[in-house]
Amino acid sequence: MTNVIVPTAVDARLLRHFANLSFGFWTGPTRRKAKLFVVGLFACLLLNLAPAIAVNRWNKFFFDALQNKDQQLIFLSIGLMLALAFASALTSVALLQMRMRFQLRWREWLTQTLVRRWMERRRFYQLSVLRLVDNPEARIAEDGRIAIELFVDFATGVTNALLMAVSFVSVLWFIGGSLTIGGVTIPGYLVIAVVIYSASTSFGMLLLGRPLVARVEAKAAAEADFRFELSHTRENAETIALIGADDAERERHYARFSQVALRWVAVIGRQARMLFLSSGNNVLAPAIPLMLGAPKYLAGEMSLGDLMQAAAAFVQVQLALNWLADNSLRLADWFASARRVAALDLFFDDLDELAIGAEEKMIDLAFSDDDALHLCGLSIAQHDGALMLADTDATIGRGEKVLVKGDPGTGKSTLIRAMAGLWPWGSGRILRPKDARIAFMPQQPYMPRGTLRDALDYPCGDTPPDPARTKRILAACGLAHLVSRLDEEQSWADVLSDGEQQQLGFARVLLRPPDIIIMDEPTSALDDLSQMRLMELLCEEAPGSTIIHAARRNVDKRFYDREIQLHARS
Repeated sequence: MTNVIVPTAVDARLLRHFANLSFGFWTGPTRRKAKLFVVGLFACLLLNLAPAIAVNRWNKFFFDALQNKDQQLIFLSIGLMLALAFASALTSVALLQMRMRFQLRWREWLTQTLVRRWMERRRFYQLSVLRLVDNPEARIAEDGRIAIELFVDFATGVTNALLMAVSFVSVLWFIGGSLTIGGVTIPGYLVIAVVIYSASTSFGMLLLGRPLVARVEAKAAAEADFRFELSHTRENAETIALIGADDAERERHYARFSQVALRWVAVIGRQARMLFLSSGNNVLAPAIPLMLGAPKYLAGEMSLGDLMQAAAAFVQVQLALNWLADNSLRLADWFASARRVAALDLFFDDLDELAIGAEEKMIDLAFSDDDALHLCGLSIAQHDGALMLADTDATIGRGEKVLVKGDPGTGKSTLIRAMAGLWPWGSGRILRPKDARIAFMPQQPYMPRGTLRDALDYPCGDTPPDPARTKRILAACGLAHLVSRLDEEQSWADVLSDGEQQQLGFARVLLRPPDIIIMDEPTSALDDLSQMRLMELLCEEAPGSTIIHAARRNVDKRFYDREIQLHARS
């Protein structure tokens, strides 16, 4: 996948959209919960600040006692430190609990929102057909998690940094006092020094980290593509093994990972520069206040306790002012993930706008006034506009059995998708009975993970079917050997053969016979005898159901009232 550097204007648009999307947590039914979490989080930050201030004052108490060689005060200060450590641990645990629970609830809301929008109006299907966006599942699961977790971390970190800076700047101002150099008095010189030093290091970190956002996003996209390729190989393991494509697949994975490696190297190079600056800063920062305070200490204007308290306060202020720069790597991760989540949600809107803007070029799916299914001037096109079926009119009455035949490319499967409301491209109308229960039988039935009983009754599941009928239907469909495994949890798509899955598809329909059954080559993996038996069973168990069967292979025509032949367009 080509690395596309998104312009700054687009970045700002995506960030605004992510803010509008994610802050729905604060404006909808969950707003009260969100506000309570913020209040609780701020209270925990204030509680966490108290031990930090107390430890800073402890520095003066301990080092003054050390300078005065006051053994009693030294032992007292040790006891105080143990108490402060315990208090700090308690407030840290409270802060962690509040922060992580906040992240969980916000992420839960965002995940439900994204999944709902993904599944609404069958956008998940349209995205898979149009291939407008890569890895929507990774954007929902992984990028959604990172975007929320890091945002809460940043909000907490920035607030804590501000509280620390305000608290310890006053310590620096009063303890450091002023410094006279060459007759010039500099008031609050330690405060000025920490601001200048922090601004310099922050500017350097931000300058080095600025190109990192696009590189982190490119690496994340390459990682997602690599995972997808590996999953694709696992899902098609048998086919790959049968055709002996092991070496070809291995080379494909090597090539895909080489893209990951290239983008990783780009990130490593930028991180190395930032690490050089941050490592030097980690060594230098604690020493600077000691060097700046040394003249006043040697002149007797500052005690050892004052010097150590000022040094500790200097480090706290410097860490607070450098917080954004120190977290620029994580900021890049957040920015990339937030941008990917926002882009996915915008694609959902784009699909809706595309549908609204092209209504005259889309199939109108509506309800009929009778029990029949009507095709009225129906034309079906590919999503690029190429016409497959033109100006078709047909009426399929209630209980009628119709066979739809045609060579590959004539639009049989696409006609089935249009009847299901999955394929909007084209024109004309499809009218379906208003209250009719419609079942679609694709060539490859969907097998959800779980028990075989759940897979058999999918997606109904409201009221469990009669156990005796379930066993009878399974046996009648040639799956008697699975009766004893009905409550066994498996990935049934991997356990059952293609033929067994198609037999289970028939059992699923027969368990709750619908009004209309629309079939797209549901017996392609079965032999002629098995196909005939299943069709006989279908006609016996669902005699009043309308059946529309799209098939390419020869089928027994005695099961059908009539045939519709589709022809390839020249």
